[in-house]
Amino acid sequence: MEKKKFYITTPIYYPSDKLHIGHTYCTVATDAMARYKRLTGCDVMFLTGTDEHGQKIEDKAKAAGKTPKEFLDEIVEGPRGILDLWKLMNISNDRFIRTTDDYHVASIQKIFRRMYDKGDIYLGKYEGWYCVPDETFWPENKLTEDHICPDCGRPLQRVSEEAYFFKMSKYANRWLDFVEANPNFIQPESRRNEMIQFVKKGLEDLCVSRTSFSWGVPVPFDTKHVVYVWFDALSNYLTAAGILDDKEKFKKFWPADVHLVGKEIVRFHSIIWPIMLMSLGIELPKKVYGHGWLIVDGEKMSKSRGNVIYAEDLARHFGVDAVRYYSLHEMPFAQDGTITYETFISRFNSELANTLGNLVNRTVAMINKYFDGVIGSPDNAGEFDDELKGTAMRAIEKVNEKMKTFHIADSIDEIYKVVNRANKYIDET
Repeated sequence: MEKKKFYITTPIYYPSDKLHIGHTYCTVATDAMARYKRLTGCDVMFLTGTDEHGQKIEDKAKAAGKTPKEFLDEIVEGPRGILDLWKLMNISNDRFIRTTDDYHVASIQKIFRRMYDKGDIYLGKYEGWYCVPDETFWPENKLTEDHICPDCGRPLQRVSEEAYFFKMSKYANRWLDFVEANPNFIQPESRRNEMIQFVKKGLEDLCVSRTSFSWGVPVPFDTKHVVYVWFDALSNYLTAAGILDDKEKFKKFWPADVHLVGKEIVRFHSIIWPIMLMSLGIELPKKVYGHGWLIVDGEKMSKSRGNVIYAEDLARHFGVDAVRYYSLHEMPFAQDGTITYETFISRFNSELANTLGNLVNRTVAMINKYFDGVIGSPDNAGEFDDELKGTAMRAIEKVNEKMKTFHIADSIDEIYKVVNRANKYIDET
């Protein structure tokens, strides 16, 4: 029998700076899901990568005295760059895409032209508000009078330039009908409700090109324009699946089973991206899951606040597996998680060293002491054996149930019921 496919993606990260533990959490969670699906017999494609165009990258490269590509290559492929980070964290991705890759540039130009030829992209003039750090356009009806970015809280810039627009408004009702008919498309429920309200307030056409800077994919029929960075970035999921260069692969893996993203970019993935696919006549992904943030001292991590924690630093002190474990266990379903060095040390000592570590050490010591290091066939099971076996079998059932709905932290709790029962079993026998 042919294996069931499973296509899962992280967002492609914006490499304007070093990635922090929040980015690592998202990638580790996706990795955990990909590994779980492989264990259940699925043919998995796990995609991650980098979103490399836009005004912010151009500005940062210029400030560093480098070309944008030189600046990016150092962050992505250089020593202690993003590729090294994912290698350190034992990430099992099958593909890594960069939006500067030639095949992606060709793909986005084809997608842009296809939507233009359909009449869904038209030339106009953009006058409005733009968040440079987030590379986000904001319509007036979504802003307060102080014109602060609703996502990052920084001041917006007023911009005015010739631009191409995508007819988002044309598809608003169709989007609402789809989300109504597919209640699990946006998860968790709180994110779904937010997105529905956002669209019901009125969906404006989206500006999808820029002329005020040059670092981007040229619009194929009007090269003084570059494609809007989010329009470019979202299309990577099609590119990596083979839409341009591998039709058999695309037929096998598309639609994506889940896009796992941070809650701050759910809007792009659950509204703009599905409507782009509607325009292209391509099947929509099955799920967009928006996870919470890892919070430090009650605030989202930010270099400006000086509260950023990096996975490499934690791994140096506690080991990679401990970083993976903490990240997955501290992020409850649909909520934010917390991270401090104090809570990390507490979890490490109580759960990994004392509970799990104690079980491993006691078990190995007794196997060596009483059985010459050989695991033999068990004798007749007694009362305690049956209870331990029952705990383990129930855990398998519960973990399968919870992993299907992305309750990863709850799955770890189920596994620890076995660990705790096994420690008790040693005391009893």
